Amino acid sequence: MYETSVELKELQALLDASLSRSNEHLRSIISTERTLTAELLTQLLTGMRTLALSTVTAQGEPRISGVDGHFLHGKWHFGTARGAAKARHLAARPAASAAHLRGEDLGVFTHGTVEILNPQGGEPAADWPDLLAYFQDFYGDDLFDWDKDVVYYRLHPHWMTAYAPDLAKLTAAPPS
Repeated sequence: MYETSVELKELQALLDASLSRSNEHLRSIISTERTLTAELLTQLLTGMRTLALSTVTAQGEPRISGVDGHFLHGKWHFGTARGAAKARHLAARPAASAAHLRGEDLGVFTHGTVEILNPQGGEPAADWPDLLAYFQDFYGDDLFDWDKDVVYYRLHPHWMTAYAPDLAKLTAAPPS
């Protein structure tokens, strides 16, 4: 868990606001009894979590692909090859959606806008050195040329919900 108390409060406010703005059908599924608190969510989303990431082509067609997601400071962070189609999509159209599913036990759904953390030839995000150290520690610092081969993003959510039909079962199960 990397979140500060301020980040946890912001995440909780986002989760609460997102659920309250959702339609009646979604609220009938993701009720307050089936949603996770920010604190519990950050405890469950440690390490790498596979995300289904949705981007949009120049023709307005949706595309979905898998990425390694890391939930840090209350936001998803992920990378891809600089030449990947999703990198081109996100450079032109930074809106994205991501879903993390753990069977029927957990669903985390996020809509937002991405920020490029290490733009090629541009100024990196202020916290990029710390994030890079985290990613290099996780993957190994010699896995790729971190400056040339990969681009990393932070998904700034404007809507996020976390669903668990059985919170007791979820918290008793070891994370996968």
